[in-house]
Amino acid sequence: MTNPPGLGNAFHPDNDRAIIGTDTQKEKRTILLIVPRKIDQQAGSHLAHRVRLNLRQLEVFVATAQSGSTRAAADRVARSQSAASATLGDLETTLGVLLFDRVGRRLLLNENGRALLPAAASLLDQAGELEQLFSGAHSVPLRLAASLTVGEYLLPGLLARWKLAHPAHAVQLMIGNTREVIAAVAGFQADVGFVEGTQTHPHLIVRPWLTDELVVIAAPRHALAGRSVSLRQLREATWALRELGSGTREAGDLWLVERVGPLKVDFELSSPEAIKRLVAAGTALGCMPREVVAHELAQGALVELTTALPRATRRLSMVLHRDKHLGRDTEGFIRHCAQLRSMARQEPAAPPRPAGGP
Repeated sequence: MTNPPGLGNAFHPDNDRAIIGTDTQKEKRTILLIVPRKIDQQAGSHLAHRVRLNLRQLEVFVATAQSGSTRAAADRVARSQSAASATLGDLETTLGVLLFDRVGRRLLLNENGRALLPAAASLLDQAGELEQLFSGAHSVPLRLAASLTVGEYLLPGLLARWKLAHPAHAVQLMIGNTREVIAAVAGFQADVGFVEGTQTHPHLIVRPWLTDELVVIAAPRHALAGRSVSLRQLREATWALRELGSGTREAGDLWLVERVGPLKVDFELSSPEAIKRLVAAGTALGCMPREVVAHELAQGALVELTTALPRATRRLSMVLHRDKHLGRDTEGFIRHCAQLRSMARQEPAAPPRPAGGP
């Protein structure tokens, strides 16, 4: 570096001192400058690590990951599609990586996006809780997903009791088959899932919850009703069963097919109510959880067949995401559900049925 005329410079790297002097023939003035390097480095470090992300970017990213397009994400976050696309582009620019693979009009998470999604979803949940600390609004909604048996026959009573004790808590419940529930929890669309089958996901934690029992049902006037039914008769009968992917179908196949052999399944339905009506009409046999048909059995609309099959019990479970931050309300509801499990443990077990008996 060339010094200006008349200005002498000396720099001492060992002590961070710069000596600036003016040279004249008659006098020489020296100014001693001491630069505190440590403080300067700390200031630079603080600036270098300044947060450049914002919650709006993460909100658009999570909505896009869950919906597969910026158009659908824009509807979720109440923005225009162009604004959502620009926000997502800003996030990728800030991070210096692409978060999605563009496949036609679909946006599919790549490995960078999959790494970001758990932390982004958790951060948004915590931000929502912070807003509630200083707001008179209702608490953050309790987001649940449940398979059909749990969602239609077990959770309503639990939710009603929960609501009485927590009137300010809103509840969002998605009901589907076990495969759909697992996908919802893995994709951060639900905080807690309730499933019937053994299916799982590497990002999920499975907690045992309750047990239920499968029964073979028929219409009271069916030819096999009121008699001891052989395995051959079960094999030759017409069946109405749940669809593949449901926990009830998975458990039924393990119980029936392994002992009876291939079944003649003429009806595959995703609705337990539809199956009950088909069976009640005398069209087919069914295999359903006892909880689902308890009312119809008590009223005589359906009957339980007597078979030589062993008693079929299965486990109902709660599923949680490994990387999901659970708020106080969600943790409280999980404890509420665990109380039902404790009550079930205290109830006497049903007596075993003798082979060929009712």
